[in-house]
Amino acid sequence: MPAESLRALLSGAIDYAGLFPPATLPLEEAMANYSRYVRDDDNWMLGPFVLPVGCFAELGPILAPFDVLCRLHISVLGPKTETAPEFLAVLRNAAQALREFHTRYGAIAGATQIEMALPSQPGASMSEARDALATLQLPTFWEAPADDAERVIATLTEHRRATASEHFGLKLRTGGVIASAFPSSIQIARALVAATKYRVPIKFTAGLHHPIRKFHPSVQMKMHGFLNVLGAGVLTAEHGWSVQQTAAMLDDEDAASFACDEASFSWRDWKVATERIREHRAVVTSFGSCSFDEPREDLRALGLL
Repeated sequence: MPAESLRALLSGAIDYAGLFPPATLPLEEAMANYSRYVRDDDNWMLGPFVLPVGCFAELGPILAPFDVLCRLHISVLGPKTETAPEFLAVLRNAAQALREFHTRYGAIAGATQIEMALPSQPGASMSEARDALATLQLPTFWEAPADDAERVIATLTEHRRATASEHFGLKLRTGGVIASAFPSSIQIARALVAATKYRVPIKFTAGLHHPIRKFHPSVQMKMHGFLNVLGAGVLTAEHGWSVQQTAAMLDDEDAASFACDEASFSWRDWKVATERIREHRAVVTSFGSCSFDEPREDLRALGLL
């Protein structure tokens, strides 16, 4: 059995994004994979299925594997937009499509969160975005470039203070299929420090297939590790780390630096208790991965599963 601290750190942490590169599976195949994963012994690590809102119409014939006990949980992905009016219009359409989805399939499927990139051009306020989503009341993660993460976190913090709404968070891209898609450890650290300081939820996407930071020939550079990122998040939240301290953990490639037991998760001489990890996971939430198998295989290779 995995240590309780690892379960706390990775519970529901892997949002399955099999439709996206590098896997790029057909919808039916990716959905069949997810239907197996929800019945797997490792399903405690599984988050929702990342599903573009444009795919809702294709779902009917391929929902047979799901039922009231093994439900399809989805993270609704909105399309990218350029302008504020386009962003708000797309958001309203996505909200309506989601209401119709719940009406039609609510017995066996449901959305647990929404994620969508902020428009390329400024102009849309968080209040307008909240109004567009109306009564959905779902956690919503706005994707922004790494260089803009701190500003967006500040905006979300101001919105929460003004409206008492805690549904909005930041989505940060941590990789991709080319080297230029990977932010630096300092960029991720800045986002983590700001998010944990102001208790703004943050989720990650892309590039986090492996537990520990490592060089990968497919992109000819070092990929960030999900134990580095999530672990640095909860330790930063617990100890109020600086950007430099957080980045040092993100840069660590030595698996021996990381340890999990029943009482705590630790990196080098720093520890965070299991019950505190559960609290901090409200902020450091999850990561999207096009594979649910690779992360588990690597964890087993490290003797953690």
